[in-house]
Amino acid sequence: MKKIAILSLVVLGFQSVWAQSADEIIKRYFENTGGVDKWKALTGLRILAKANQQGMEIPIEIVQLKDGRQYTKVTFQGMDIKQGVFDGKTLWSTNFMNMKPERSDAESTENFKQQIGDFPDPFLNYKSLGYKVELVGKETVDGNETFKIKLIKKPIKVDGVPTDNVVFYYFDAQDYVPILIESEIKSGPAKGQISQIKYSDYQDVNGLIFPFSMTQGAKGSPMAFTTTVVKYELNPKVDEALFKYPEGN
Repeated sequence: MKKIAILSLVVLGFQSVWAQSADEIIKRYFENTGGVDKWKALTGLRILAKANQQGMEIPIEIVQLKDGRQYTKVTFQGMDIKQGVFDGKTLWSTNFMNMKPERSDAESTENFKQQIGDFPDPFLNYKSLGYKVELVGKETVDGNETFKIKLIKKPIKVDGVPTDNVVFYYFDAQDYVPILIESEIKSGPAKGQISQIKYSDYQDVNGLIFPFSMTQGAKGSPMAFTTTVVKYELNPKVDEALFKYPEGN
């Protein structure tokens, strides 16, 4: 009985060390990228970028605001195509088949609303959001030693069923910035595959550090595409009409 009690204390001790280590890595991350106060003062972002896909350069504009409103605008063959638009109530996108705006279903909208507090970074207020973090260990990513942190968010619904919502972040062991994010795709044709986003070319923007290169795709797929950021605009003034679902549709 005494041996079991001692073993339990040892296990609890290791769990405590892991938890403290995860928080320490997150603390270093914010310290190295501008400081918690500056991140909390951020009310919005406008990102102007170029996506390179199969030799084509596609202009992209991304707007994200602290209150959850957002849109991604892709300019392709002279047309502006909006994706993931949220005006505070309605989540909608342009249908690529008929090029008409289309509201997302209720489940997708609720899942989106649940994660509004993630701006500008889910680690910033993760405890108050009800999230948990775990340090999984160290792994090598593209020749770089990293800390692998598991972010456990609130479950989302997939076909009406509550489903785990877990994201893995790989923080560079020297600079303490994420260079890879992985999560399981929960629905659609790629369901069950692992989504990967790789970040690089971190630069200073008015005292905050952002990645200027992002490569996204399914793990092991040759179809990944790279987005190069041209400009970050902090706390932009954005016309509310740009978020609104077009009337008459």
